[in-house]
Amino acid sequence: MRITAWWRGISPRRRLMLTSVAVVVVAAVAATAIAASGTKAAPEAGTPDQNKPGPVLLVPGYGGGQGALDELAARIRQATGRSTEVLTLAGDGTGDLVEQAAVLAEAVERAYAQGAPSVDVVGYSAGGVVARLWVSREGGGHQARRVVTLGAPMHGTGLAAAGGALVPGGCPTACVQLAPGSALLQELAKEPIPATLPWLSLWTEQDETVTPPESARVDGAVNVALQQVCPGNQAAHGDLPTDPAVTEIVLQALGTTPLEAPTDCLSS
Repeated sequence: MRITAWWRGISPRRRLMLTSVAVVVVAAVAATAIAASGTKAAPEAGTPDQNKPGPVLLVPGYGGGQGALDELAARIRQATGRSTEVLTLAGDGTGDLVEQAAVLAEAVERAYAQGAPSVDVVGYSAGGVVARLWVSREGGGHQARRVVTLGAPMHGTGLAAAGGALVPGGCPTACVQLAPGSALLQELAKEPIPATLPWLSLWTEQDETVTPPESARVDGAVNVALQQVCPGNQAAHGDLPTDPAVTEIVLQALGTTPLEAPTDCLSS
C-alpha cells in the first residue's frame, strides 16, 4: 500500500523516467544472466525475419579506424531510426581476423540478449572479411538479417602482399591474412555464403588499396561496382563509407524489400 501511494504521489514525468531506468536495468540483468548461464540469446538455427530490422553493427577496416564509419552510422540512424554501433576491434585492428570476428560475435550476442529481433552488419574493407568469418564460423548465417560489405578484400589485396615482401616481419597478422592466397582466404573460399542470407558486396573501380578492386566479389552475394550504378563516380577506397551515392545504396540494401542490385544512382 505504501509503495502504491508513493507511486501515485510522484509526477507522470518522473514515473516515465523511473520506468525507463527499470527497463534498462532489467535488460542488463537479463543479458548478464544469459551470459552467466551459458545460454545463447542469438539464434543458432533458422533465419531472422526480413520484415523486422534490428540494430546495425558496423565493422571497421584494417587498423580499426572508426571516423568514417561513425558518419555512416549517424546517417543510418537519422534515416531509419535504428540503433547503430561501430565496433571497437581487438588490439589496434591489425591482429588476427578470427579474433576480430569473435568481437563481432559478442556484439551480436549482446544485441539479441537485449531483445533485438535481428541484426544487420556493415563491414568496411577488412571488416567485410571479418563479417564473412563471423557468418561462416560464428553462426552469423542464422543471426544476420542482412550483410553489406564495402571494398572488402575477399580474395586479398596486392598491397598486403607487397607490404610483407618489402618489410620482412613488418606485416602484422591481419596483413598476412589479407595477402592473396593466404591460408585463411583459401579456407573462406571453400565456405559459401548461405543462400538464405541477403548480402551486398559493393566496391569502387577507383580502389588503389584493395587491388584488384574486384577482389570484393564474393560468390552468393549481390556484387556491384559503384561505377556500374553511378558512372563517373570517383570515390576511392577511403571514400566508400562517406560517399553520398554509397550511403544511399547502403540504406536501400538495409531495407525490407528484396535485396537486389541498384539500378539508379540515388545521390543528390
